[in-house]
Amino acid sequence: MLSRFKRLIRHLLMTPLQLKRRFPKAVLQDIEAAIAQSEVTHSGEIRFAVELNLPLFDILRKKSGQQRAVEVFSALQVWDTEHNNGVLIYLLLADHDFEILADRGIHAKVGPAAWARISHEMEALFKAGQFEAGVLHGIAQISDLLNQYYPAGVHNDNELANAPVIL
Repeated sequence: MLSRFKRLIRHLLMTPLQLKRRFPKAVLQDIEAAIAQSEVTHSGEIRFAVELNLPLFDILRKKSGQQRAVEVFSALQVWDTEHNNGVLIYLLLADHDFEILADRGIHAKVGPAAWARISHEMEALFKAGQFEAGVLHGIAQISDLLNQYYPAGVHNDNELANAPVIL
């Protein structure tokens, strides 16, 4: 019960200023540029979404960061790429939580160990307060995997927007 109350308070006390401090406009532009540059070299799609907090109803229903990431994955249509090779990096700041979700095509080739390794490396940067570096590192590592399994071809359409999503 106490942990539910603490979570509720954390979510209620989060302010847009905390989001802007971690992800100012210049950082969001850098992330967008990194995604765009990455996608020139492979046919995969990378999305980055950050959410300050969850609505009260979701907190009371005990919605986890992972559950919310799945919803965002669907809402952003990361699953809807031609080769099923979309990847979402989702951050939920109030819970100090993030998820990497990969569509079935790339996940079948890479496996859970690779995503766990990337997550662990990103987590270390986030814990050090290096949010931009953590996201950029994740993008670079995911790009390496997409380059390996889905190198750019003659037709390399950008199927999903590169801009970060603030929820």
